[in-house]
Amino acid sequence: MRRRPGIGGLQNAATARDQYRLLGENVAKIRTDLMKEQLATFRSQLEEFARKHKNDIRKNPAFRSQFHEMCAKVGVDPLASNKGFWAELLGIGDFYYELGVQIVDICLATRPHNGGLINLQELCNVLRQRRKSDRGAVSEDDCLRAISKLKAQGFVTVDEVERQFSWTSGRAIDALDTLLDEGLAMIDDGHRDGRRRYWFPCVSSIATSVADI
Repeated sequence: MRRRPGIGGLQNAATARDQYRLLGENVAKIRTDLMKEQLATFRSQLEEFARKHKNDIRKNPAFRSQFHEMCAKVGVDPLASNKGFWAELLGIGDFYYELGVQIVDICLATRPHNGGLINLQELCNVLRQRRKSDRGAVSEDDCLRAISKLKAQGFVTVDEVERQFSWTSGRAIDALDTLLDEGLAMIDDGHRDGRRRYWFPCVSSIATSVADI
């Protein structure tokens, strides 16, 4: 018959398991710390690269696209904010903000001719015509990045417009109906609260509209 392990044997097994667990945790921590150190090194090198080539990043669309790919590999988003290190060094946050505003303007201006849908290549051509000298260097990648950073305007209700502007119900409805007539808003009914939503697809769906090619 096989003998059951005694108390001492069970304690030794438990101690061994604890030691293996601690060893595994230490190895995982070392790996994590090493990865953090490597990422910090990569980011430092990326910052140095950006300082050295900031003019190329600003003016050369192909170079700018490659720079964004480098940033993505180390978890850096230079477009995350218009403030901070990247914005002060490169100014590309402002560049994409300006580009986004121009894209919205072009989509609204061409809506009577194309129904709000514009080919991405055509959009880039119009943008280049509007921008002068070095500022005219815009790629399709730039357009898509600018579109991705646009914030959706969403929807409003009559009650919200009344409170926001201290308007009467009639004035709020007239203003929203005018936007409907101009094709700048859409009606969304059928909610449990019975309140009509006025959506603004000219802004909230612009990324889909422009990129729908």
